[in-house]
Amino acid sequence: MTPETALRRALVACVRATGVDYAAGLRWQRTAASTLRSGEGRESLALIEHASVYTAGARAGLQSLRVERDRLRAPLVEADRGGDITWHGPGQIVGYPVLDLRARGLKAGDYIRSLERVIIAALAELGHAGEVVDGRPGVWVDGAKVAAVGVRVRDGVSQHGFALNVDADLRWFDDIVPCGIADAAVTSVATLSATPVSIERVVEAVRAAFVAEFFVTLIGAENWNAQARAVEAWVAERWG
Repeated sequence: MTPETALRRALVACVRATGVDYAAGLRWQRTAASTLRSGEGRESLALIEHASVYTAGARAGLQSLRVERDRLRAPLVEADRGGDITWHGPGQIVGYPVLDLRARGLKAGDYIRSLERVIIAALAELGHAGEVVDGRPGVWVDGAKVAAVGVRVRDGVSQHGFALNVDADLRWFDDIVPCGIADAAVTSVATLSATPVSIERVVEAVRAAFVAEFFVTLIGAENWNAQARAVEAWVAERWG
């Protein structure tokens, strides 16, 4: 795909799922990225909720743990993304865009700004004023972090993405220094809202903002279970 092609509205396969094991989500990303780089696949976006897990970015250390590792209430796994330690789990939308950034003419920093704009636009649709803070990646509302952003780019193709707290139990963050920022709190859409907001409404706001930011059309993909089975077979075939 050339930059000129990327300017035309692209079709992006969108997957929505809940209760996804982090390892399965990682395998899905790697498979989607590999097939996109090979020219056999298309750009994709997964909007999922993970089973509870703590993840540590490639350069993260254990200094961001507030308790001993064996006292964490969920597994801690290493992730090949930027950023420090964070939590993923129910009530949090995790977005994994697998995009051809090279064809889109986007550098990593520009892409991160685009993801932040997606979250800010989605929050605006829900009546909240999100913002970015210099030196602190992610999206913030009234001094508290509502969404984390951490990506990996290999051969021009993106992996990982963002995590937006919707109605997550924020006590999961008590055992860590979220994203390594000790002097700031985390918040959620539910905490900010006077009335309950369904997670599916937030998903739709994120989808609409993603469409507008990246000038794409989201199309239905195979359901997550079918994709996960395909990923398992792909991994087994290549690495046993």
